[in-house]
Amino acid sequence: MARIIGRKKEIEELLRLYQRKESQLVTIQGRRRVGKTFLVRETFKNRFAFHHTGLSPVELKGKNLLEAQLKSFWNSLNEYGDRHSARPNDWNEAFKWLKELLIAKPEDERQVIFIDEMPWLDTPRSKFVTAFEHFWNGWASGRDNIMLIACGSASGWIQDNLIDSPGGFYGRSCSNINLSPFTLSEAEKLLEYHDVKLSRYDIAELYMAVGGIPYYLNFTVPGDSVAQTVDHLFFEKKAKLNDEFNRLFNSIFVNAESSKAVIRLLGSKHSGYSRDEISHRTGIPTGKEFSRLLRSLEAADFIELYQPFGNDKRHLCYRLIDPFCWFWLQQVDGKMREEHFWQNHQNQPELNTWRGIAFEEICLLHTYQIKCALGVGQVASHQSNWSISGMVGHEGHQVDLIINRADRIVNMCEMKFYNDDFEVSSEYAKTIRNRMNTLIEHLSKKTSVQPTLVTSFGMKHGINSGVFTKVVVLDDLFRE
Repeated sequence: MARIIGRKKEIEELLRLYQRKESQLVTIQGRRRVGKTFLVRETFKNRFAFHHTGLSPVELKGKNLLEAQLKSFWNSLNEYGDRHSARPNDWNEAFKWLKELLIAKPEDERQVIFIDEMPWLDTPRSKFVTAFEHFWNGWASGRDNIMLIACGSASGWIQDNLIDSPGGFYGRSCSNINLSPFTLSEAEKLLEYHDVKLSRYDIAELYMAVGGIPYYLNFTVPGDSVAQTVDHLFFEKKAKLNDEFNRLFNSIFVNAESSKAVIRLLGSKHSGYSRDEISHRTGIPTGKEFSRLLRSLEAADFIELYQPFGNDKRHLCYRLIDPFCWFWLQQVDGKMREEHFWQNHQNQPELNTWRGIAFEEICLLHTYQIKCALGVGQVASHQSNWSISGMVGHEGHQVDLIINRADRIVNMCEMKFYNDDFEVSSEYAKTIRNRMNTLIEHLSKKTSVQPTLVTSFGMKHGINSGVFTKVVVLDDLFRE
């Protein structure tokens, strides 16, 4: 029997809703491969009154999409006891048959309906949403024993059609669960469950390549090094994730090429771009569809909207936050595939440079753990990057993480992924002092700056180590 790693809050929420004495419509969003289906199946142990999974549009190219989806839905109805001899003609008839199937079951039993990858059912001109609204509002919501779980990787579709719908579903979603990728701590637990024994340094490097996506982490083989695993996933012939980047977007976004264009652009600059810059550089016109595209990528945990330090709310930026996409764009995309590439080149300077940048991305995803290590986990704060362009006579500065706390402390964080205790050189200490002094000029006189080092193992104490007032180590990022 498989064991669910993490997801404690999500499981508690699902079970709480299951115990309610009225019908519940539950939506579950999350990036593809993040474990949405596994969560629902393991929570309810497959005890469903009805379960159906939409067919992937990637697999249906050249076919009649509506006909294929209706036939598949009919097959699922048959598995649960329906005896109609032909597929339904449309979605209204399909949901009518589902209603009849459920009415025939005992009324005193809680009936869990799980429709997985629901966005895939909404093919062009299918009128799926209208039929589903009629099923829920016209019958299911008036019962006291229905729990309908609508799940999908196309988070933007769920957001637009179920959660924020101005139509028949407005205010109808009793609960929305957004399933995020695993943290480092959860990734470690998953690997341990599969008897994969890696140091936290190695787990962090693996996380740089695949992020906290359980589906990717599950490919790790006990006894293999990280370099072997990366080659197995990306570089050997018939690599497991050989075409994952394209499948990832083609399967969940109607405008897949536009989605990939945005991701490729944001993958070229860690601080990201503003909405107008994205439109200008990709050639995608601004408007409703552009807004929907950005919102969909954000809902699926590929990008985030943030306010850079020193900017007001009118000057927000989007940045890429998915480690898998970062790795793919930087190390795989457009490059010749070389067998055993990672094993043969893992100590090359260019890969060490990449590790340093990728570690910064991990730190940004674990800001809460950094705050906890600093003893301020519950203190309100605003996190962002900060940069100032150089001018004649003035040096430019860039800090990838500024934690601006409500207790009038600003942590100016420097991230260093290093295979030993980090030694602060005189030149680097001078750079940190200059950055701190420049930052102070942009802050209130009531605010103090704490230069903070986030590194793998710690800092060597020496003549220059006093430049950092706080040190956070890799173990701290593995906090729950």
